[in-house]
Amino acid sequence: MIETYVLPILLGLGLAASTGLRTFLPLLMLAGAGRLGLFGVEINDQMAWLTGDLALLALGVATVVELIGDKVPAIDHALHAVGFVTRPLAAAAAAYAVFGGMDPAVGAIVAVIVGAPTALAFNAAQGGTRIASTATTGGLGNPIVSTIEDGLSIGTVLISFLVPFLIPFILLGLLWLVFFLASRVTRSPRPTSRGTSVGS
Repeated sequence: MIETYVLPILLGLGLAASTGLRTFLPLLMLAGAGRLGLFGVEINDQMAWLTGDLALLALGVATVVELIGDKVPAIDHALHAVGFVTRPLAAAAAAYAVFGGMDPAVGAIVAVIVGAPTALAFNAAQGGTRIASTATTGGLGNPIVSTIEDGLSIGTVLISFLVPFLIPFILLGLLWLVFFLASRVTRSPRPTSRGTSVGS
């Protein structure tokens, strides 16, 4: 029961949350772990193509493009807008890939239920942080926020692989951290106009 349902669902949740921050990075890490047999990760037969050479190459290129593009103001907002569609799909695919012990039809349904809402929640939280950063720093703070999100995405996937039972607590902490970053950025003082005198 635990190995068939609980652990895969927890792993799927972690992957979905990470996908809500980065579309391709979690899939690349999952495919790499499945290919190399790391962390005991097993990808089901229906998604075994993820571990193929072509899929790994495509995911690697897509990951690099996304990581670089997300550091560029304007492009990051475009990626976030597209993410409302691509990230729930990627999250459902990642979750489904680790549901090896379930009936394929049941696994697909559970993957959508687990993956899509989780990815959307983190994608929306990321969007709020990015909007706040753009409004208060003119986009200059976006690369820093993006780099933090890279680390959070990688860390969440690794924790999902190593200690999946911690995932519910990690997800709550991640949501709090993302909203905390948004509130801190929002509260940061805006630069005063050079033409404003001290006494005015």
